[in-house]
Amino acid sequence: MIIQKTENSRLASFDPQNFSFGNTFIDHMIICEYENGKWGDVRLLPYGPLPFTPAMMGVNYGQACFEGMKAYKDKDGKVFLFRPEKNFERINKSAKRLAMPEVTEEMFMEGLKALVNIDRDWVPQGEGNSLYIRPLIFATEEALKARVANKYMFAIVATPAKSYYAEPVAVKISDHYSRAASGGVGSAKAAGNYAASFYPTQLAMEEGYDQIIWTDDATHEYFEESGTMNVFVRIDDTIYTPPTSEKILDGVTRDSFLNLAARKGITAKVEPVPVKKVIEAHKNGTLKEVWGVGTAVVTTVFKALGYNGEKLELPLLPDNESFAAQLKKDLVDLQTNISEDPFGWRVLVEKEVFEKA
Repeated sequence: MIIQKTENSRLASFDPQNFSFGNTFIDHMIICEYENGKWGDVRLLPYGPLPFTPAMMGVNYGQACFEGMKAYKDKDGKVFLFRPEKNFERINKSAKRLAMPEVTEEMFMEGLKALVNIDRDWVPQGEGNSLYIRPLIFATEEALKARVANKYMFAIVATPAKSYYAEPVAVKISDHYSRAASGGVGSAKAAGNYAASFYPTQLAMEEGYDQIIWTDDATHEYFEESGTMNVFVRIDDTIYTPPTSEKILDGVTRDSFLNLAARKGITAKVEPVPVKKVIEAHKNGTLKEVWGVGTAVVTTVFKALGYNGEKLELPLLPDNESFAAQLKKDLVDLQTNISEDPFGWRVLVEKEVFEKA
């Protein structure tokens, strides 16, 4: 690994009590370039702009994917990653679907650890705080040709993070737009998936909603995801979440919730979730909770569902009665080293990593 440490750290100007998620970047970044059929050296550099042109193929033809993950700091200042091997596996799954070269485990893991280690002082402590990390791969070849590119870049950037949605949100059940279609790229974290979601979300916001629950493209009769999150539904004391597929992202937080629910003795069923079943449960009073989960948000509870022109209010349970709140607490306590880690999910970022690089 080639390391170039910044001479002008911006850490002194960073206020961990007052910052904007997604707009405040740490001092360094990781980049690695692919050319002539192979990846070059991994470089740790000062964060900053890179020289690209509007003819870059990633911009024109959409060969771009990314991951979302976090680093956490405990009360003693130790820094941890959470299930990074899952993000490594998934970025390669996305790259393969978009005909891009896969990254090696060494590139991904060692680059990730070196970056978090050198900028560990950027990881904010405290409830709800973390360092959000964005590994990405995109085509960099300068060519206006609709074909697989020959040049790519792997990069990792990061931004301090705090609670994403502080309050419960209202979501509209989509009856027209879909996030993904069978045979498409719904199971990949393709950049274009997010661009395609913005317009329908804008329309929902104009109707007074915060987000959308995406339904299947063929019939709009089944829940798939919500916004950029996987979705959970609680009917009586059973929780349901749609199975992953080529249309639904295999979320790390989703998988973690399912494991934590099983350990807690909560019945969780991975099966198709019909819209009609959810609406009927709302009518008969058995619909207890609906929520979304994802890396950035952890958990977002829904206060209302929009369906057929109606806004159906949902109960907001106290934390001691809410499965969403209980599972979120269990997950965050595990991530931040407050509780034991029976799954082996927590990965300590050793201080020696940077010095040895």
